[in-house]
Formats: sequence, C-alpha cells, structure tokens
Amino acid sequence: MAIEHLNPDGMYKSPVFSQGIILPATARLLLIGGQNGVNDKGEVVDKTDIAKQTAQALANMQKVLAAAGASVTDLVKVTIILHQDGDLQAGFGEWMKVWGHNTNPPTVTSLRVSGFANPDFLIEIEALAVIP
Repeated sequence: MAIEHLNPDGMYKSPVFSQGIILPATARLLLIGGQNGVNDKGEVVDKTDIAKQTAQALANMQKVLAAAGASVTDLVKVTIILHQDGDLQAGFGEWMKVWGHNTNPPTVTSLRVSGFANPDFLIEIEALAVIP
C-alpha cells in the first residue's frame, strides 16, 4: 500500500502542503529531531538572519534524511517553529529552494514561540519521513 496524500474537495489545495496523509501500516518511519541553524562545529550560523538559519536547519535535516536513505520527497510531516519576531516569508523562501516543484508535499505546521533553549536560535524544524 502506498502513501496517500489527502486534499479533500472543499478545502484549499496548496502546492506546498497536504491537508492529510495516510501511511501504510508497514511504513518505516524516520523521526527527525528539531534542527536549528547550527553548523558542524555547533556554532549558530547567523544570530540575526532567519533565512541563513533556515537554510542551515534544512541542510541539517537533509543530512539526517540522507543518512537514512531518504530525501525531502519522503517527508510526510514538517513542523516549523519560529521565534516570535521571525520573518516567515524569509524562512519559506529557503524551504522552497529545497522543496522545489515536487508534488505530494508533506503536512506542515508552523508555530511562533517567545524563545528557544539557545537564545540565538531563530528557527527549529522537526520532521517525520517514510523511508523508502
């Protein structure tokens, strides 16, 4: 049984997120913990630029996906957590560079928070993927 993306009639049909997704019972799931704009040395890439932090968080997420033999097209759920002052459009632009024009996007939830464990973080992205 394949993954089924749901975008029911009478609901907005977006090219960047699905309204729901049904996973087969035999799906092998990859849970990706919150990724921040931190490089391989543990340094925040830019304390003031959400686009740069988003690009780094997405690069980190892609490394986890690749380590499991998956890619962004295998994502079924993405949660984007922004600092309350963060520019969603700047982060969204970085997401679109990664997602491109692929079909069957994941479900997406975005939240705004007053702060993170590290006060220099502007964004955190966690995800769920089905490993092929």
